[in-house]
Amino acid sequence: MTETIAAIATAIVPQQGSVGIVRLSGAEAFAIARRLFSAPGQQAWESHRILYGHIQDPTTAALVDEALLLLMQAPRSFTREDVVEFHCHGGLMVVQRVLQLCIAEGARLAQPGEFSLRAFLNGRIDLTQAESVADLVSAQSPRAAELALAGIQGKLAGTIRGLRATCLDILAEIEARVDFEDDLPPLDEALIQRQLGALLAEVERILATAEQGELMRGGLKLAIVGRPNVGKSSLLNAWSRSDRAIVTPLPGTTRDVVESQLVVGGIPVQVLDTAGIRETEDPVEQLGVARSRAAAQAADLLLFTLDATAGWTAADQVIFDQIQDLAQGKPLIVVCNKVDLLGRDGLAGNGLAGAGEEFGLGMGLPEAIATAPQVPTAAAQGQGLDRLEQALLSVVQLGGVQAANLDLAINQRQAAALTRAQVALAQVQQTIAEALPFDFWTIDLRSAIQAFNQVTGEGVTEPVLERIFSRFCIGK
Repeated sequence: MTETIAAIATAIVPQQGSVGIVRLSGAEAFAIARRLFSAPGQQAWESHRILYGHIQDPTTAALVDEALLLLMQAPRSFTREDVVEFHCHGGLMVVQRVLQLCIAEGARLAQPGEFSLRAFLNGRIDLTQAESVADLVSAQSPRAAELALAGIQGKLAGTIRGLRATCLDILAEIEARVDFEDDLPPLDEALIQRQLGALLAEVERILATAEQGELMRGGLKLAIVGRPNVGKSSLLNAWSRSDRAIVTPLPGTTRDVVESQLVVGGIPVQVLDTAGIRETEDPVEQLGVARSRAAAQAADLLLFTLDATAGWTAADQVIFDQIQDLAQGKPLIVVCNKVDLLGRDGLAGNGLAGAGEEFGLGMGLPEAIATAPQVPTAAAQGQGLDRLEQALLSVVQLGGVQAANLDLAINQRQAAALTRAQVALAQVQQTIAEALPFDFWTIDLRSAIQAFNQVTGEGVTEPVLERIFSRFCIGK
């Protein structure tokens, strides 16, 4: 008999939150609930009912909380075990006390992800659905939440099972020829080839979502860099529609890295406004500059910000050289700010205007800058942000797959398994092309089937499961 586990299933913040939930799962869940919960009147202790009453300490009869109790009897529960939930008043002390009472009555504190692990082991969900539960909890954008919910509903699992079923059908046809070749009609190799081609095309389509899936889940870290007083803080404020950063005409106002969370095209973006990079004797500003360099090194993408009224300066060149050393190979977007202070002639006079664009920025810039996307903005007026977002999405667009068009998005573990399936299926095609015996066909087909099984969790080893579920929160 499995142990009964208990955990706080809601985020607990002192002085915040109206409801806190303590969840139990296991054979003793109902018995523990009866010892702790007093339901007045003739309320029936039946599955999928909510009882009203009070939680009491059984050793002292002290009242702990006025609460609701939710009963879910196996197998009609998330874990397919008996599950009870105490819905208490929120905050810190009450739910902690209720959890301690559950443990004192024989429950064990759940490990991270143990509720979801039991749901997987008991056949309630497969591994893709379990991973989608974690993705939904940690989703940073509405689009990420939609993709996670599609995973929970079995979108990926259903697709993988369909691919696996086709592989099994092909394998059955081939093995039948191995054992009873004389009694069966010749194998339709052209049909097998078409089926394998369709399988590979679908696997490749799913694999193409991996990098976009990582973007949707983890988001982008973007650093705004440049010399002091080019409008970096104004850009952050306008983009985030808030006064996150202090803006003054004085250079060096920003002394530390200021961040804001945005969603661009369904992708979570962490925008870091850095202190202007320059040589300074001010020890506080020196710390800010050092943190700016560190932020540039850690960012996924850089917004190199220029002042259109000054054009490309020697100070910009010095900063650009430093950034190149810190962030080699990272994508770069050039933001030419304060264009509202200049007309087209003024832009051209500063070497920042080119032909064919309303505010083309290609001429007169160093080659490494001139080849990067260039966006004119007037951050103080909130202008140019749409164009900046379009440039950002163009830079992070991968394989022609836009985030808005995804119907599923795999993670790195799933991508690794599907890559093994892709290799195995391609090897089957090669085996057929070389006219090798049927036995050779079956070897790689079995490898592909095993790889599909690993996506959904069949045959996954215990250490792999422990690694996956250890990243979950304790109450899941």
